[in-house]
Amino acid sequence: MPVPPPGPGVTPPFAAPPTEGRTMRMWLGLGVAGLAVLLCCGGGVAAVVGLTVAGTEAVNEQARAVAGDYFEAVSNEEYNEAYDFLCDAAQRRESPREFEERVSEEPEIDSFQVGDVTAVNDLIVPVGVTYAGGGRDDLRVRLAQDGRTGALEICGIS
Repeated sequence: MPVPPPGPGVTPPFAAPPTEGRTMRMWLGLGVAGLAVLLCCGGGVAAVVGLTVAGTEAVNEQARAVAGDYFEAVSNEEYNEAYDFLCDAAQRRESPREFEERVSEEPEIDSFQVGDVTAVNDLIVPVGVTYAGGGRDDLRVRLAQDGRTGALEICGIS
């Protein structure tokens, strides 16, 4: 194959490198990368929202269970078991014997209904109590988390 002579008037085989499709491939690659980032971030946001909702529901369920178990124990006159549901500060305020004397003098509980947590920061659970002799109270049970076990405990009822 003959080599073209150097000098003026000689044209190279290509005037410029081919550009066919380069910009389209670049934009397609950027679009796919953007979609991947969007899916990852969207999945992360969805995961955070899901964890928050699940965590809130778990706290609500545990709070309702603790309040219900406490009132069940009191209504069954199982005062030692009910005392165990109290937080450390409440147990320091009165001994098991003092607790039993105080609670046994209160009206007998016929039935109770535990509501959902109303205040997330203080964990307040409403409990509607109906007494055997008639009458009804809407109580607010304040809960706190035990630092050692992580379980919820009753710190006050008003």
